Amino acid sequence: MKSKHQIAIVNSSSFGKIFPEHLARLEQIGPVKRFKVDQNIPGKELADLLKGYDIVISSVTPFFTKEFFDNKDELILISRHGIGYNNIDLEAAKEHNTWVSIVSALVERDAVAENNVTNLLALMRMTCPSSQAAEEDRWKDRAQFVGHSLTHKKAGVIGIGNTGSLVAQILRQGFLCDVCAYDPNKDQLYMDTFGVKKVELDELLESCDVICLCASLNEHNIHMISYEQIKQMKKGVYISNSARGALIDEQAISEGLETGRIAGYAADVLENEPGHKENCLIQNEHALITPHTSAYTMECLENMGLKCVDDVEKAIRDQCPDRAVQPIRFPMSS
Repeated sequence: MKSKHQIAIVNSSSFGKIFPEHLARLEQIGPVKRFKVDQNIPGKELADLLKGYDIVISSVTPFFTKEFFDNKDELILISRHGIGYNNIDLEAAKEHNTWVSIVSALVERDAVAENNVTNLLALMRMTCPSSQAAEEDRWKDRAQFVGHSLTHKKAGVIGIGNTGSLVAQILRQGFLCDVCAYDPNKDQLYMDTFGVKKVELDELLESCDVICLCASLNEHNIHMISYEQIKQMKKGVYISNSARGALIDEQAISEGLETGRIAGYAADVLENEPGHKENCLIQNEHALITPHTSAYTMECLENMGLKCVDDVEKAIRDQCPDRAVQPIRFPMSS
């Protein structure tokens, strides 16, 4: 008997590959096909491409816009293989009777926070260029790789929710940093839990030696770090971004690196992904860019995949998935 469900995996480079048993469970429900599309594919074109698929497991891209949903009425569920959902128009999903669910933030918390600090340390200690020197038999050049210590630095965390709170704990407890945070959605009582001082953005920019970006992206904070904010920073500041590339103006950061206002920028995210070598930050010797791999630990990917599979199995039973950010859907007709 032919299944009435078809499942599309869109732009996810890891789902079902490291843990094929997750894919096998989906294949028991119906045919599964992978799609790789440009992040800016027009909505109607994306809807036409996915015609007949009523379940989607999606990465951080592409953008599921109103135009997409207006041409995609058969869709039951979009299960995000991650915690962000700024690439999905939730109102349009609701209008077209589509659940949208995400992975619990706790699943990614440890991995992303670890990577934020890992990249920051690698940048400050010049780990990558010094390793390259060893590979090139330039051991004698080691004096060129004198970095900076993270211990006892004044550290600022922008966005102190799920991931940012753990970054703050690592910095404060592991490296004895004096940590402050900017987050308009959190009060001082919340920050006291993590031993962090609540400050406004201006104070954080002006006083901190290192800045960790951990904020979710929304319409109000796109390019929240641009030319004016960089002028406020301490000369020689280090920045690590494990959140979203669009939180910063990449050209402004690149120019800040060239002038020395910013000593180094580490990021696991770019505004436009996948990134290409022509990107001004990938080409910058003072930047360390990784290809959105913060969540790429075996432990994290296993739990992310299990969550997506569980979402699909619930949806086909007319049950709202856990962690649904668009939880309203009329029951399917029998």
